Parts: sequence; C-alpha cells; structure tokens
Amino acid sequence: MSERPSPVARMAPSAWNIANGLTVLRLLLVPVFGWLLLWDDGHQAGPRWWAFVVFTIAMVTDRIDGDIARSRGLITDFGKVADPIADKALVTMALIGLSMIGDIPWWITLVITVREWGITAMRFWVIRHGVMAAGRGGKVKTLLQALALGFFVIPRFSLPFSGALDLIAWVTLVAALVVTVVTGVDYAVDAFRLRRTSPRAMAKKAARAAARDRRPEA
Repeated sequence: MSERPSPVARMAPSAWNIANGLTVLRLLLVPVFGWLLLWDDGHQAGPRWWAFVVFTIAMVTDRIDGDIARSRGLITDFGKVADPIADKALVTMALIGLSMIGDIPWWITLVITVREWGITAMRFWVIRHGVMAAGRGGKVKTLLQALALGFFVIPRFSLPFSGALDLIAWVTLVAALVVTVVTGVDYAVDAFRLRRTSPRAMAKKAARAAARDRRPEA
C-alpha cells in the first residue's frame, strides 16, 4: 500500500498584497490631509473640503483593507503592526490639526491621543500573552471619532445652518470622547487580566511554584 503524500504546509501570505497596499496608502494620505487642513490656518473652504475628501478616503480604506485581509487570508505581521499605526496617525493628525486652527480644545486632543497610542502600546505589551481583539465598543468608538472629526474638518462656516452643524459636531465629539475613555479603561483592565491569566502567565507561575518547592528547607 503506497504512502499518502504529506500535506504541504500552507505558505504565509506575502506582505506585498492589496490589503497592506491600502494601509500604506492610508499612511501616505496622512501628511496630505494635514497639509490641506492647515492651509491658511483652515480659513479657506476649498482646501478644507479637499481635506475632508482625503480624510474620507483614508477612513474608507481602513474598513476595506481589514475586510480584504480577512476574506482573502492576507493577514500578515506587517499588516498587524502597520494598520493600527495608520489609523492612529490619521486620527492624531486630524486632532492636532483641528486644535492648531482652534476648532477643538487641546485637552480633548490630548485625552484622545494618549488613549489611542496608549492602548496601541498596551496591545504590543501583552502580545506574547494573546491578542486583544477589537470589541463592539472599539468599533463604536472608531465610528464616532470618524463622524466627529469629519464634521469638524468640513468648512461649516461656508454652509447654511452652520449653527446646527456646529451643534451636531460637538455632540458627536463629546460622545466620541466618552466612548474613547470608557473603552480605553476596559482595554486596560483586559490587558492586565490577560497578563495574569493567559496560558503563558499561568505556566510561568507554575514554574516559579515548582522552583520554590524544589528548594531545600533551611
């Protein structure tokens, strides 16, 4: 009876794929967006509208590249690192730019920016213990941030009913701020719990306990 051929190990996807290409595109759009937003200190409607277009394209690629990577099996180590960095870079550029032109208070920019980059650093801190997947709260946070920043980027001063648009922008931003802080606390709690209860952490605890048991009594 002939032996069955051994199964061929599935090759890891190449980093050169369309999902990662969209992530790189999003990173390249960040300085373009910032340049348009800060044009003439944000006082000209035309560049602000173009900034909104670039911001919208970048946010759309954020959704598309993840869907493509998961559906086509194109998840790579590069994408795992570059994708969240591209997201945070875009949000950070929008917040800092809007604060520089006086549209958003600096303290809001500071709170959201520290939360975003802090959670990203925390994900890498616990990566050996497990992956902290984005929950429903994180997705709501991303949506609210995109809507709020989009409302602030558009030149509301050039549109009719600008007062109503200002109110919508501020309500959305406050909601985004609250959800950002709450989900940030949840992620921090989950990260510390993961470091204590993951199989890697439990194995280390068991090894330390075994080492203590092997020590000769004085």
